[in-house]
Amino acid sequence: MPPLLRLQRELFSQKHNPFFQHADVQLFLARRDDRVVGRISAQIDHEHNRYHNERTGFFGFFECENDTAVASALLNTAEEWLRDRGMDRIRGPLNFSVNGEVGFLVTGFDSPPQILMPYTHAYYLSLVEASGYGRVQDLYAWRWDSQPVPAGPARLVRELRSRPEVRVRIADMKRFDEEVRTILDLYNEAWSENWGYVPATEAEARQMSRDLKFIADPHLVPFVEIDGRPAGVALAVPNLNEAIHDLNGKLFPFGLLKLLWRLKVRRPRNGRLLLLGVRKEFRTRRYAGLAYLLCDEIYRQANQRGYEWAEFSWTLEDNHLINSLISKIGCRHYKTYRIYEKPL
Repeated sequence: MPPLLRLQRELFSQKHNPFFQHADVQLFLARRDDRVVGRISAQIDHEHNRYHNERTGFFGFFECENDTAVASALLNTAEEWLRDRGMDRIRGPLNFSVNGEVGFLVTGFDSPPQILMPYTHAYYLSLVEASGYGRVQDLYAWRWDSQPVPAGPARLVRELRSRPEVRVRIADMKRFDEEVRTILDLYNEAWSENWGYVPATEAEARQMSRDLKFIADPHLVPFVEIDGRPAGVALAVPNLNEAIHDLNGKLFPFGLLKLLWRLKVRRPRNGRLLLLGVRKEFRTRRYAGLAYLLCDEIYRQANQRGYEWAEFSWTLEDNHLINSLISKIGCRHYKTYRIYEKPL
């Protein structure tokens, strides 16, 4: 799935990508006889290390021919760069952080990637393992075909919808910047104890608002409020990759018109649920089922607008609570991604 080259340039640009404000980054190319045969990034995310009290370095953007010598040269170079800066472990791939594309694909090679999800060669796994890396975390992607919430969870949803203090609404695009801040506030609380979590900075919040405004379908961003206070949110977006699959990364001369028509008029037939969170104080018996309520609202809105299926991604392999919830609404685990780690 060729990415849009304009977005790739902005991703690597210190001017456009706020990640560079709290990170040190070095990019490397591997060449053989003046031909590029691989690439890798090495980065130190100071926000991650501050939050987790670690000295962890990361690698990302790994692409390589099926050659152990090339892979070893790339990984060793990234390791040396991080070791020289005092890091005691290397983890990856992260492009550049957990908020970007993460992991090597392990299963699910038979279908294209969703928006902000990677597609990598199967042989990458053996290349990094040959360099001494071990699995540190698997991530799951789930497929949810258009179907209502099953009977058990649906009963909880009906009870919640009947309560006068519970209100469900969709995002208001006229005040979208404010909506994004509410999303991030809920995300920061709901995800704060998750493995690998790093809170978004103010600059990253502004960047997220700008990016989402272009592709967001407000009907796929439901909020649940209790007594007027935001209690939970789900953020799903149309699958941009479906709209750009044949543009070869280029918006000009006609790619931009095709993209706008496919996103705003024809609309993609599938999307990705990026996050779902419930504020901790509402994870009580009285409000059990708020997550199901958000899923039910997404189903209703998506079904009315012609979406056929969605990917829920990603979830941590050991997040048994959310994985169980996703299974109970009829999702099928259909892809696995892997993050590796190695001591330095």
